[in-house]
Amino acid sequence: MASNRGQVRSRGAGSARRTYAAGTRSAAARRGNGGNRTRFSAVRLLLVAVLLVAGAKLVQVQWFEAGALSAAAERQRTQTIDIPAQRGSIVDRNGAKLAFSVEVRTLSVNLKALHRSMDDFAAKNPGTAKTFDSETAAAAKYIAGKLPDVISEQQLLDLFHKQASFTYLVNNVEPSVAADIVKHFAWIGVEKRALREYPGGSLAANIVGAANWRSDDPDVSKHNLHGLVGLELLRDNDLAGTPGRMLVNTKNGSDNVVIPGTERDLQAAVPGSDLELTIDSDLQYEVQRQLSDYVQQSHAKGGQAVVLDAKTGEVYALANDKTFDPNDQSTWTTEDLNNPAVTTPFEPGSVNKVVTATGAIDFGIATPESTLQVPGSLQVADKTVHDAWTHGTQTFTTTGVFAKSSNIGTLLLAQKIGEERYADLLKKFGLGQRTGVGLPGESAGVVPARSQWSATTFGNLPIGQGLSMTVLQMAGMYQAIANDGLRVEPRIVKAKVNPDGTTVPEPAPKSVQVVSPQTAKTVRDMMRAVAQKGKGQQSGTAPTAAVEGYQISGKTGTGQQVDPRTKAYSDHLYNITFAGILPADHPRFVVGIRLDAPDTTLPVGHSAGPLFHSIASYLTQRYQIPLSDGPSPQVPLVIQ
Repeated sequence: MASNRGQVRSRGAGSARRTYAAGTRSAAARRGNGGNRTRFSAVRLLLVAVLLVAGAKLVQVQWFEAGALSAAAERQRTQTIDIPAQRGSIVDRNGAKLAFSVEVRTLSVNLKALHRSMDDFAAKNPGTAKTFDSETAAAAKYIAGKLPDVISEQQLLDLFHKQASFTYLVNNVEPSVAADIVKHFAWIGVEKRALREYPGGSLAANIVGAANWRSDDPDVSKHNLHGLVGLELLRDNDLAGTPGRMLVNTKNGSDNVVIPGTERDLQAAVPGSDLELTIDSDLQYEVQRQLSDYVQQSHAKGGQAVVLDAKTGEVYALANDKTFDPNDQSTWTTEDLNNPAVTTPFEPGSVNKVVTATGAIDFGIATPESTLQVPGSLQVADKTVHDAWTHGTQTFTTTGVFAKSSNIGTLLLAQKIGEERYADLLKKFGLGQRTGVGLPGESAGVVPARSQWSATTFGNLPIGQGLSMTVLQMAGMYQAIANDGLRVEPRIVKAKVNPDGTTVPEPAPKSVQVVSPQTAKTVRDMMRAVAQKGKGQQSGTAPTAAVEGYQISGKTGTGQQVDPRTKAYSDHLYNITFAGILPADHPRFVVGIRLDAPDTTLPVGHSAGPLFHSIASYLTQRYQIPLSDGPSPQVPLVIQ
């Protein structure tokens, strides 16, 4: 029993030791497993929390903030671009283009941003050879090589190194050239612009005017071609059109690199309307050339000429000796930009005698063959009037009074007409009123108000002094005589052609019946004697105006100018004028000419008749005008 107990104790003791060790390991194991499970649970809970937060954020982003974030992303990769409207063209009566637009690019650079990007690149790439100086030097060399006749490498370098945050580099670059430059230097900015081109240079420049790119308006959408002078300015609203807007995707948000095919119109640009003029560009060229040559030959200070359609009053040509090239703004002067043919009135001299001739016939005061005793001088109030040549009392026919341009004979007939009727005729002929031709800066000229006439006024007006008119107004007077007494206001714009191709004619010009058709024909026939070449005193004042095979009707003029120094009428400064009708028997055109202070001692200086002859000769050929029915009859001018 004792041994059994000993055995039992021994097992118990051994078991106790094993049991303790095993228990200890078991407890440690239990403690270790519990820790792992705890840590695992914590991680699991953390992951669940993260996923819940991420899921919540995803729901927020994809559901609640999707629209706003999408819009923000879109803004980062899109640009809104203003689309300039294409400016309408200006064409002559035959469709020849006088002004049109072409698409160009302007290159620029944000110097501040370029400096910053180059500095950042250098900081991230120590020792790099790519710097602001190296990059701009390469660009200057490349651009100058692409545009050798436009800008030099040194000019570009100066622009790149100017003290400014932004600078324009070069204007009017062809789109393909600009695209190539930006391909090599993406930091160069590009603006889409338009350039106005005038293929005829100075041809009709005083009429057409000029337009250039304007970017001075705070509203960027209005940056476009706009008129500066002439019809380009006056009709800017018709020509300019309405700008549009486009949304495009860009590479990295840069408006320099548009992703092809991403363009979307927000508002389409509406092109401007074309203007169709009444002028004939070939005739305009010839009149400009001939006028300029004649002004030089006569040593005149200047000159103007106009050609009107005898029936419609349409302006076929309107020229000044001084003009400008709208393609080269650096050559412009204020004087050249002016259009004296419509803006600058002058005292016309004897061409105004047509008013007295018309009144004398229309009021039954005289006939072409009736005679008048014309003394060598005439006292009008405190003024003594003489003719251009010295003579005693002579017997003139009514036709001779005007063909010889007798001041005294004209005043004697005007006195029979009377001041009231004469004043009414001046108004009917359109003097003292703008013609409404449709050109900017038109002058109405000056005719003294009837209430302001002094005792000597009626001694001046009938002979073309004391009133003023433009060369266009002067031609308009003779248009009335050529058109059977019906004066039609001249016009220079024939129609507007809308972008959809529809043509909108200009409003019909106003017309005034000045005198009866019979009176007009009689005056027209009388004035043929101005170009008559006869023996002795039977020649008119302008045989040099005659055109072989055609009857010519017209009138010369020599109007005294006011001397700017003495403020009195000069004895050597004159306005030399001529107004003529071609042909007299079947009128087709009216030509008006004015020479400003030519040298009257020269053969070409004392008369504009030769210039009329040259212009009229060209007209007969260009328009194949049929020959007159016969030569003008020789009629007596002075009865001896």
